Amino acid sequence: MSTQDLSGEAYWKANIRLVTICLVIWAVCSYGFGIILRPVLDAIPVGGVGLGFWFAQQGSMIVFLVLVFYYASQMNKLDRQFDVHED
Repeated sequence: MSTQDLSGEAYWKANIRLVTICLVIWAVCSYGFGIILRPVLDAIPVGGVGLGFWFAQQGSMIVFLVLVFYYASQMNKLDRQFDVHED
């Protein structure tokens, strides 16, 4: 195996790790907070509704948007680290 093959393998391993982390965070926020923990979180009022309802209706979408920007910034750093960035 050449050094470039090892570098490419490390790049994709780091990329998949980042994607997995982002998907787990989004799943916990949307499925966990919005569905499973909704009855518990509804005891916390946010803007006139319970926190569980808020996560089910808006929170998971906001978390998704934050994760999109986080993913993009982390991928830019990763691209520079492995010298595959676009100028």
